[in-house]
Amino acid sequence: MNEVEIRKIAALFPGQWDTHYVAAKLRTDPLYSALENELRESDLPLLDLGCGLGLLAIFLRAKGIVVPIHGLDYDVRKVNTATRSARAAGIEGLTFSHHDARTGLPAHQGNVSILDILQFFTPTEQETLLGRAASRVGPGGKLVIRSGLRDQSMRFKITVLGDLLAKVTFWMKAGPTHYPTVEDFHRILKPFGTVKITPLWGGTPFNNHLIVLTHESA
Repeated sequence: MNEVEIRKIAALFPGQWDTHYVAAKLRTDPLYSALENELRESDLPLLDLGCGLGLLAIFLRAKGIVVPIHGLDYDVRKVNTATRSARAAGIEGLTFSHHDARTGLPAHQGNVSILDILQFFTPTEQETLLGRAASRVGPGGKLVIRSGLRDQSMRFKITVLGDLLAKVTFWMKAGPTHYPTVEDFHRILKPFGTVKITPLWGGTPFNNHLIVLTHESA
């Protein structure tokens, strides 16, 4: 995404903090291009868990992906900002709701994304959420996850510090609880389809990985 496109998207978000945050994310975080690559060929609707400011949905629209996208997040402020930003841009087919994923998930059959929230759940809550999300992936669809992985690397230690900083600065409402491992994802998700796990560091120091569950077509 070029600088003009980045500035255009960032300008949709009110307040200097959100505007600068969005611009920085688009410049440095490989997440959004990775999701575009995974979802571009699909015409299934997307359920975006942990949608935050709605940046993924708005980015995908800017890249010409026009499927319905419903974002859920625990942070009411971010959900309201996502809704206002999409409306201000006149973008149709995007909806955002306040929701605690611990209470269950809405009915859905299509693609599902879970981005940067698993570390805030206990191991039992993670397993329950992953199972529920995987069961909502339609034939030919994907569950796409970005998560820090627990291991012995320096990247993992930096990831923990980053999440603690997000809590201290009130960007996130909670601190990290538990980080899953590669083995956890394979154990939980393999019954639902094919699992692929690859590093998604980009230019960041964090131990982020892209986990993709593909539900084979019927």
